[in-house]
Amino acid sequence: MIELSRDAFEDLVAEALDTIPSDLAEVMNNVVILVEDDAPEPGLLGLYHGVPLTDRGDWYGAVLPDHISIYRREILRICDTFEDVVDEVRITVVHEIAHHFGIDDERLHELGW
Repeated sequence: MIELSRDAFEDLVAEALDTIPSDLAEVMNNVVILVEDDAPEPGLLGLYHGVPLTDRGDWYGAVLPDHISIYRREILRICDTFEDVVDEVRITVVHEIAHHFGIDDERLHELGW
């Protein structure tokens, strides 16, 4: 397992967010991305909680933001190098943002994510 401070890890998450195309980032709505140290279950690298954009209708309003959790220790646990961490953070961030856009795991795997 590689060691990386929380601040350095949060910087990697911010860098991964910067790679999201601006036309997609602009339509992300009512979502916050959080770094958490520990996952609720082993092997979970990230988790999207909320209502995907594709499921929101006229009823959607005055609700708390969706949130994406990125689990620091789980990602660090599976990585051997700093470069592995950079790659896994980006993959996890993209994967969870895709859920915000209504893309399920099956489709993500078809797309190579």
